[in-house]
Amino acid sequence: MLVLRGGEAFAALDTPTTADSRLTTAATADAPNPGRVLQIVAHPDDDLYFMNPDLRYSITAGHPVTSVYLTSGEADGINAGPGKGMAARPDKPAYAEARQNGIRAAYAKMATGDRSSPWLRTVITTEGGGQAELDVLTSRPEVNLVWLQMREAGNVYEDVPDSLHGLWDGRVPHLESVLASGSPVKRGFTYTKDQVVRTIEGVLERYRPTTIRSQDPTPGRFPDTKRYTDHQDHFYGARFVQMATAAYAREVRDRPHFAVQNYLGYANGKLPSALDPGEAKEKLDILDTYAWLDRTDHCGSKAGCGDLKVAEHPSGNGWTDSINYARGTSTSWLASDAEQGLWAFKVLDGQVALWHRDGLLGRWSGPRLLPGTGMDQGVSTVTLPDGRISAYAVRTSFGDRPADYHREVVYAVQRAPGSEEFGPWESLGTPETADANWTSDISAPAVSVDGTGHPAVFVRDGAYGLRGRVQGVDGGWGPWVGYGGSDLHGSPTTATDGAGRRMVFASTSKTVLGWASPAPGAPLGAATPTGLPDTTLPLTAQGRDGGVRLWFRKPGSGNVRTALITAEGGVRVTGLTDLGGLQGFGSVTASGHVLAGRAAGGQLGSDLGGDRPWQISPLMFVGAPSSTMTGKNMVSLAVVGLDARLYVTSTADDADAHLAPWTPVGPRNSSP
Repeated sequence: MLVLRGGEAFAALDTPTTADSRLTTAATADAPNPGRVLQIVAHPDDDLYFMNPDLRYSITAGHPVTSVYLTSGEADGINAGPGKGMAARPDKPAYAEARQNGIRAAYAKMATGDRSSPWLRTVITTEGGGQAELDVLTSRPEVNLVWLQMREAGNVYEDVPDSLHGLWDGRVPHLESVLASGSPVKRGFTYTKDQVVRTIEGVLERYRPTTIRSQDPTPGRFPDTKRYTDHQDHFYGARFVQMATAAYAREVRDRPHFAVQNYLGYANGKLPSALDPGEAKEKLDILDTYAWLDRTDHCGSKAGCGDLKVAEHPSGNGWTDSINYARGTSTSWLASDAEQGLWAFKVLDGQVALWHRDGLLGRWSGPRLLPGTGMDQGVSTVTLPDGRISAYAVRTSFGDRPADYHREVVYAVQRAPGSEEFGPWESLGTPETADANWTSDISAPAVSVDGTGHPAVFVRDGAYGLRGRVQGVDGGWGPWVGYGGSDLHGSPTTATDGAGRRMVFASTSKTVLGWASPAPGAPLGAATPTGLPDTTLPLTAQGRDGGVRLWFRKPGSGNVRTALITAEGGVRVTGLTDLGGLQGFGSVTASGHVLAGRAAGGQLGSDLGGDRPWQISPLMFVGAPSSTMTGKNMVSLAVVGLDARLYVTSTADDADAHLAPWTPVGPRNSSP
């Protein structure tokens, strides 16, 4: 790949997108395919609360977007807030209709600016033997809604056998439908567990998405009450989606590759705000539309034009101020080798996909799917002392019984430096005893190699503490060790300083905790408060001669911050700098003089240092970007787009250099 430096070829890069903008538009060699986004949620409004602004970004960009609602969201059947529906008779079909009307209004507003923009409503037969309602926005037919209309649990935490949870556990043989009044679907149905999976798989076959958005299948429990931290419909619905996507990947061959993005639910309200005030207001405005705040009869329905339960408190429990990915926040999935070749590892179709460039000017190959299914988003890599690359991930498996749901940390090692062959996935197990205890809520793995050459892997466990395993001299792994800490959220990050000492960091709801080895090969010390202010969840660490540099976002802002942390005499912060920037959210990757992360609008923003403005590329992407030093004087940067295709660029590690045009790797992901 050519490395481009200033001059007339870059005159366009200095043209602001608006008169007052500090952002510029980065060059691209091949405009990205927008792909096709399919969202699957439990209830009407889960998408608006937990997947926005990603949803709005995709609709505004004109991408094909389909949202699928598993249940009717009928609740108690009263379309009124607490205390205001005392005299109302419950009418579950009518309340389900009101929620449908609110969703149609919200999507129409996002797509056209007019909440009353009409929809074509029809009936489709599902692969599970029932019927679903299909709504197509007339003026934007690439925007679709699919209503499966199964019964909801009607309770966040309590045991309700007649629910997705009960169906998953086998306590009920089937789940009934609750048809919304006014729906073109008139014939009720029941679904077994297998029929629910087949129904979702059939929707995937119909739309052939390249990006699948789903809720978090393992949100965990509160340590004191052991209650779920999310609605049971949310995560059991997400488990049905997991099973269906696995079946779709296994059974349907004539389809494009797909990536999956999972989203945190209720936990967002307990964490620092990830959105700047402008983005949060846009999100709240869409919820206001869904909630039918003005009570104007714009839909002509006796059931109502929106969800008046939400109208009491449209911001939820702080949910409109934030968005967080449950998985896929690692920024170490791009690696370079001694020959300046590049290796990229991301999960497609439930398998780890490998792309490889041979040397600095070699040809790219891939994606090639490594053997082994059930991989969760979020691959981390390290380079071993002998030059081999080792990849780490979390694997989910299902069995015949509900108790067989299992997640474990796995790793695979390159056969030899430069080889495209990797050994089999080997299990490191899990620090959790059973899914029933903490719903298998382990984070993605963070991995580092210390100055003695020994890898160690760390996860946040379901009790919100840090656990880790260290590989010994003989190649065997020690047991899972508890390193303490409490109130940890998201995934930890780890790096080694210039002296070879390992350091680990994790976010809490108030600050960042750190752990440090006093010497190479020594165990980690105790959990230590860094004194840093609260941060949004994703952290990125990079080893430096003077310590480990940490990157993160300022809550309620999106600005990128950085601090240098040393291990001399324990964990010490030597500085905190606000770098300004993106007004976006999510992980930031850093290599050399390059910073990159998601900007407002969902596109990739990059900072090349100096006084130059942040650049914005047209790339909208899944999960987190990744970067790496290629040789001593070059930085490589990569994302996987919403079309599930790898895009790469590079720059000289020089404050005066510019990013080369983005290059897509491999063929375009096929259209349906």
